[in-house]
Amino acid sequence: MPSFQHLLPANGAWKQDVTNWLQEDIPSFDFGGFVVGSAAKSASLWMKEEGVLSGVPFAQEVFDQCKLEVDWVFSEGAFISPKKGEKVRVAEVRGEARNILVAERTALNLLSRSSGIASASRKLVGAAREANYKGIIAGTRKTTPGLRRLEKYSMLVGGCDTHRYDLSSMVMLKDNHIWSTGSITRAVEDARSVCGFAVKIEVECQSEAEADEAILAGADVIMLDNFSGDGLQTAALNLKQRWEGKKQFLLECSGGLKLSNIHEYLCNDIDIYSTSSVHQGTNVVDFSLKIDVAC
Repeated sequence: MPSFQHLLPANGAWKQDVTNWLQEDIPSFDFGGFVVGSAAKSASLWMKEEGVLSGVPFAQEVFDQCKLEVDWVFSEGAFISPKKGEKVRVAEVRGEARNILVAERTALNLLSRSSGIASASRKLVGAAREANYKGIIAGTRKTTPGLRRLEKYSMLVGGCDTHRYDLSSMVMLKDNHIWSTGSITRAVEDARSVCGFAVKIEVECQSEAEADEAILAGADVIMLDNFSGDGLQTAALNLKQRWEGKKQFLLECSGGLKLSNIHEYLCNDIDIYSTSSVHQGTNVVDFSLKIDVAC
Protein backbone atom coordinates (compact mmCIF):
# COMPACT_ATOMS: atom_id res chain seq x y z
CA MET A 1 0.00 0.00 0.00
CA PRO A 2 1.58 3.33 -1.04
CA SER A 3 2.22 5.81 1.76
CA PHE A 4 1.82 9.57 1.37
CA GLN A 5 5.07 9.92 3.30
CA HIS A 6 6.89 8.42 0.31
CA LEU A 7 6.10 11.59 -1.64
CA LEU A 8 8.63 13.38 0.57
CA PRO A 9 12.30 12.66 -0.32
CA ALA A 10 14.38 11.19 2.49
CA ASN A 11 16.82 14.11 2.34
CA GLY A 12 14.49 16.64 0.72
CA ALA A 13 14.26 20.39 1.24
CA TRP A 14 11.09 19.88 3.30
CA LYS A 15 13.28 18.86 6.25
CA GLN A 16 15.07 22.19 6.02
CA ASP A 17 11.62 23.82 6.05
CA VAL A 18 11.00 22.16 9.41
CA THR A 19 14.36 23.36 10.72
CA ASN A 20 13.53 26.90 9.64
CA TRP A 21 10.10 26.77 11.28
CA LEU A 22 11.60 25.62 14.56
CA GLN A 23 14.25 28.34 14.43
CA GLU A 24 11.57 30.92 13.67
CA ASP A 25 9.87 30.00 16.95
CA ILE A 26 13.05 30.16 19.05
CA PRO A 27 15.56 32.51 17.40
CA SER A 28 17.61 33.01 20.56
CA PHE A 29 17.02 31.77 24.14
CA ASP A 30 14.51 29.12 25.26
CA PHE A 31 13.31 30.69 28.48
CA GLY A 32 10.48 28.18 28.91
CA GLY A 33 12.96 25.34 28.49
CA PHE A 34 15.03 26.79 31.34
CA VAL A 35 11.95 26.56 33.57
CA VAL A 36 10.96 22.95 32.84
CA GLY A 37 14.42 21.43 32.35
CA SER A 38 15.35 18.02 30.98
CA ALA A 39 13.13 15.73 33.05
CA ALA A 40 11.77 12.77 31.06
CA LYS A 41 8.09 13.25 30.29
CA SER A 42 5.36 11.87 28.08
CA ALA A 43 2.63 13.88 26.39
CA SER A 44 -0.59 13.09 24.58
CA LEU A 45 -1.39 14.62 21.20
CA TRP A 46 -5.14 15.19 20.92
CA MET A 47 -7.37 15.83 17.91
CA LYS A 48 -10.28 17.87 19.20
CA GLU A 49 -12.65 18.00 16.24
CA GLU A 50 -13.74 15.96 13.24
CA GLY A 51 -11.51 15.81 10.20
CA VAL A 52 -8.86 14.07 8.15
CA LEU A 53 -5.55 13.58 9.95
CA SER A 54 -2.87 15.08 7.71
CA GLY A 55 0.66 16.40 8.08
CA VAL A 56 1.98 13.47 10.11
CA PRO A 57 5.39 13.30 8.32
CA PHE A 58 5.94 17.02 8.91
CA ALA A 59 5.00 16.75 12.59
CA GLN A 60 7.15 13.63 12.91
CA GLU A 61 10.12 15.55 11.52
CA VAL A 62 9.53 18.29 14.08
CA PHE A 63 9.63 15.69 16.85
CA ASP A 64 12.68 13.97 15.32
CA GLN A 65 14.64 17.21 15.18
CA CYS A 66 13.74 17.81 18.82
CA LYS A 67 15.00 14.30 19.75
CA LEU A 68 11.60 12.99 20.78
CA GLU A 69 10.03 9.55 20.37
CA VAL A 70 6.49 9.32 18.98
CA ASP A 71 3.94 6.52 18.73
CA TRP A 72 1.12 7.37 16.31
CA VAL A 73 -2.27 5.80 17.02
CA PHE A 74 -3.70 6.69 13.58
CA SER A 75 -2.22 6.73 10.10
CA GLU A 76 -1.98 9.65 7.71
CA GLY A 77 -5.32 10.23 5.94
CA ALA A 78 -7.46 8.64 8.67
CA PHE A 79 -10.85 10.27 9.20
CA ILE A 80 -11.30 10.92 12.90
CA SER A 81 -14.60 11.92 14.47
CA PRO A 82 -14.48 12.65 18.21
CA LYS A 83 -17.74 12.35 20.10
CA LYS A 84 -19.36 15.65 21.02
CA GLY A 85 -17.41 17.38 23.76
CA GLU A 86 -14.60 14.82 23.62
CA LYS A 87 -11.23 14.49 21.90
CA VAL A 88 -9.25 11.64 20.36
CA ARG A 89 -5.67 10.76 21.25
CA VAL A 90 -3.70 10.45 18.00
CA ALA A 91 -0.14 10.07 19.34
CA GLU A 92 2.07 9.75 22.40
CA VAL A 93 5.24 11.86 22.55
CA ARG A 94 8.16 11.06 24.89
CA GLY A 95 11.37 12.86 25.75
CA GLU A 96 12.83 15.75 27.69
CA ALA A 97 10.18 18.21 28.88
CA ARG A 98 11.94 21.19 27.32
CA ASN A 99 12.12 19.47 23.93
CA ILE A 100 8.45 18.53 24.02
CA LEU A 101 7.55 22.17 24.58
CA VAL A 102 9.90 23.37 21.83
CA ALA A 103 8.21 21.03 19.35
CA GLU A 104 4.66 21.63 20.55
CA ARG A 105 3.46 24.71 18.69
CA THR A 106 5.24 24.06 15.39
CA ALA A 107 3.91 20.49 15.24
CA LEU A 108 0.38 21.57 16.18
CA ASN A 109 0.35 24.38 13.62
CA LEU A 110 1.45 22.04 10.83
CA LEU A 111 -1.10 19.37 11.75
CA SER A 112 -3.90 21.93 12.08
CA ARG A 113 -3.21 23.57 8.71
CA SER A 114 -2.60 20.33 6.84
CA SER A 115 -5.63 18.57 8.33
CA GLY A 116 -7.85 21.54 7.52
CA ILE A 117 -6.88 21.44 3.84
CA ALA A 118 -7.15 17.64 3.65
CA SER A 119 -10.59 17.75 5.28
CA ALA A 120 -11.88 20.45 2.93
CA SER A 121 -10.47 18.55 -0.05
CA ARG A 122 -12.11 15.29 0.95
CA LYS A 123 -15.47 16.99 1.50
CA LEU A 124 -15.44 18.66 -1.92
CA VAL A 125 -14.28 15.57 -3.80
CA GLY A 126 -16.85 13.45 -1.98
CA ALA A 127 -19.64 15.86 -2.87
CA ALA A 128 -18.50 15.86 -6.51
CA ARG A 129 -18.67 12.07 -6.65
CA GLU A 130 -22.12 12.12 -5.04
CA ALA A 131 -23.17 14.50 -7.82
CA ASN A 132 -21.93 11.87 -10.31
CA TYR A 133 -19.02 13.97 -11.54
CA LYS A 134 -16.29 11.69 -12.87
CA GLY A 135 -13.56 14.22 -13.63
CA ILE A 136 -10.78 15.84 -11.64
CA ILE A 137 -11.16 18.23 -8.71
CA ALA A 138 -7.94 20.22 -8.33
CA GLY A 139 -6.47 22.92 -6.15
CA THR A 140 -4.55 25.93 -7.43
CA ARG A 141 -1.18 27.69 -7.11
CA LYS A 142 -2.71 30.29 -4.77
CA THR A 143 -0.87 28.83 -1.81
CA THR A 144 0.66 30.50 1.23
CA PRO A 145 4.27 31.60 0.54
CA GLY A 146 6.62 29.17 2.26
CA LEU A 147 3.90 26.56 2.78
CA ARG A 148 3.27 25.34 -0.78
CA ARG A 149 4.82 21.93 -0.20
CA LEU A 150 2.69 21.34 2.91
CA GLU A 151 -0.49 22.67 1.30
CA LYS A 152 -0.13 20.75 -1.98
CA TYR A 153 0.69 17.61 0.00
CA SER A 154 -2.45 18.12 2.09
CA MET A 155 -4.61 18.35 -1.03
CA LEU A 156 -3.34 14.93 -2.08
CA VAL A 157 -4.08 13.43 1.34
CA GLY A 158 -7.64 14.76 0.99
CA GLY A 159 -8.07 13.33 -2.51
CA CYS A 160 -7.68 16.51 -4.59
CA ASP A 161 -5.37 16.87 -7.55
CA THR A 162 -2.64 19.44 -6.84
CA HIS A 163 -2.80 21.06 -10.30
CA ARG A 164 0.61 22.40 -11.41
CA TYR A 165 3.08 22.66 -8.56
CA ASP A 166 4.90 25.72 -9.89
CA LEU A 167 5.61 27.75 -13.03
CA SER A 168 8.00 25.07 -14.29
CA SER A 169 5.50 22.21 -14.00
CA MET A 170 3.15 23.31 -16.78
CA VAL A 171 2.84 26.32 -19.08
CA MET A 172 -0.31 28.30 -18.37
CA LEU A 173 -0.93 31.12 -20.85
CA LYS A 174 -3.37 33.63 -19.39
CA ASP A 175 -4.72 36.95 -20.67
CA ASN A 176 -1.51 38.83 -19.83
CA HIS A 177 0.57 36.38 -21.86
CA ILE A 178 -1.78 36.64 -24.83
CA TRP A 179 -1.88 40.44 -24.73
CA SER A 180 1.92 40.57 -24.47
CA THR A 181 2.51 38.32 -27.49
CA GLY A 182 -0.40 39.46 -29.65
CA SER A 183 -2.20 36.17 -30.27
CA ILE A 184 -3.01 32.80 -28.75
CA THR A 185 -1.37 30.99 -31.65
CA ARG A 186 1.93 32.81 -31.27
CA ALA A 187 1.94 32.34 -27.50
CA VAL A 188 1.38 28.58 -27.83
CA GLU A 189 4.02 28.24 -30.56
CA ASP A 190 6.60 30.20 -28.56
CA ALA A 191 5.88 28.16 -25.43
CA ARG A 192 6.15 24.85 -27.27
CA SER A 193 9.49 25.86 -28.78
CA VAL A 194 11.09 25.88 -25.32
CA CYS A 195 9.01 23.56 -23.12
CA GLY A 196 9.12 20.66 -25.60
CA PHE A 197 6.79 17.68 -25.76
CA ALA A 198 7.04 16.67 -22.09
CA VAL A 199 5.42 19.80 -20.60
CA LYS A 200 1.73 20.53 -21.11
CA ILE A 201 0.44 23.90 -22.29
CA GLU A 202 -2.80 25.35 -20.94
CA VAL A 203 -4.51 28.42 -22.38
CA GLU A 204 -7.09 30.61 -20.67
CA CYS A 205 -9.92 31.36 -23.10
CA GLN A 206 -12.85 33.75 -22.75
CA SER A 207 -14.88 32.59 -25.75
CA GLU A 208 -15.42 29.54 -27.92
CA ALA A 209 -13.51 31.28 -30.72
CA GLU A 210 -10.46 31.69 -28.47
CA ALA A 211 -10.77 28.06 -27.40
CA ASP A 212 -10.88 26.95 -31.05
CA GLU A 213 -7.71 28.95 -31.78
CA ALA A 214 -5.92 27.45 -28.79
CA ILE A 215 -6.95 23.90 -29.71
CA LEU A 216 -5.83 24.40 -33.31
CA ALA A 217 -2.50 25.79 -32.10
CA GLY A 218 -1.88 22.62 -30.09
CA ALA A 219 -2.80 23.52 -26.52
CA ASP A 220 -3.20 20.50 -24.24
CA VAL A 221 -5.65 22.07 -21.78
CA ILE A 222 -8.28 24.75 -22.40
CA MET A 223 -9.37 26.79 -19.41
CA LEU A 224 -12.83 28.29 -19.92
CA ASP A 225 -12.81 31.62 -18.13
CA ASN A 226 -15.74 33.97 -17.54
CA PHE A 227 -18.28 31.30 -18.45
CA SER A 228 -21.09 30.66 -16.01
CA GLY A 229 -23.92 28.19 -15.54
CA ASP A 230 -25.57 27.05 -18.73
CA GLY A 231 -23.09 28.99 -20.87
CA LEU A 232 -20.22 26.93 -19.52
CA GLN A 233 -21.96 23.63 -20.14
CA THR A 234 -23.02 24.67 -23.65
CA ALA A 235 -19.50 25.80 -24.58
CA ALA A 236 -17.96 22.60 -23.23
CA LEU A 237 -20.38 20.41 -25.18
CA ASN A 238 -19.86 22.42 -28.38
CA LEU A 239 -16.08 22.19 -28.16
CA LYS A 240 -16.05 18.47 -27.43
CA GLN A 241 -18.41 17.76 -30.33
CA ARG A 242 -16.68 20.12 -32.77
CA TRP A 243 -13.21 18.67 -32.23
CA GLU A 244 -14.11 15.02 -31.66
CA GLY A 245 -11.70 12.80 -33.56
CA LYS A 246 -9.60 15.78 -34.68
CA LYS A 247 -7.73 17.05 -31.64
CA GLN A 248 -7.13 15.77 -28.13
CA PHE A 249 -7.42 18.25 -25.27
CA LEU A 250 -8.80 18.67 -21.77
CA LEU A 251 -11.29 21.30 -20.66
CA GLU A 252 -10.85 23.06 -17.34
CA CYS A 253 -13.08 25.44 -15.42
CA SER A 254 -11.41 27.48 -12.71
CA GLY A 255 -12.99 29.20 -9.74
CA GLY A 256 -16.50 29.43 -8.37
CA LEU A 257 -16.84 25.80 -7.28
CA LYS A 258 -17.98 25.42 -3.66
CA LEU A 259 -19.84 22.86 -1.60
CA SER A 260 -22.92 25.09 -1.73
CA ASN A 261 -23.21 25.12 -5.54
CA ILE A 262 -21.64 21.85 -6.54
CA HIS A 263 -24.75 20.11 -7.85
CA GLU A 264 -25.67 22.80 -10.37
CA TYR A 265 -22.06 23.67 -11.21
CA LEU A 266 -20.57 20.37 -12.32
CA CYS A 267 -20.68 19.06 -15.88
CA ASN A 268 -18.95 15.90 -17.13
CA ASP A 269 -17.91 17.62 -20.37
CA ILE A 270 -15.50 19.59 -18.18
CA ASP A 271 -12.50 17.38 -17.37
CA ILE A 272 -11.05 19.48 -14.55
CA TYR A 273 -12.53 21.85 -12.01
CA SER A 274 -9.85 23.81 -10.17
CA THR A 275 -10.66 25.78 -7.04
CA SER A 276 -8.77 27.57 -4.29
CA SER A 277 -11.65 26.88 -1.88
CA VAL A 278 -9.89 23.76 -0.58
CA HIS A 279 -6.81 25.66 0.60
CA GLN A 280 -7.57 29.39 0.83
CA GLY A 281 -9.58 30.47 3.83
CA THR A 282 -10.25 26.91 4.95
CA ASN A 283 -10.83 26.13 8.61
CA VAL A 284 -8.05 24.52 10.60
CA VAL A 285 -8.55 21.37 12.66
CA ASP A 286 -7.92 21.89 16.37
CA PHE A 287 -5.16 19.85 18.04
CA SER A 288 -3.53 20.08 21.46
CA LEU A 289 -0.50 18.54 23.16
CA LYS A 290 -0.65 17.96 26.91
CA ILE A 291 2.03 16.65 29.27
CA ASP A 292 0.73 13.51 30.96
CA VAL A 293 0.25 14.10 34.69
CA ALA A 294 0.70 11.11 37.02
CA CYS A 295 -2.27 10.57 39.33
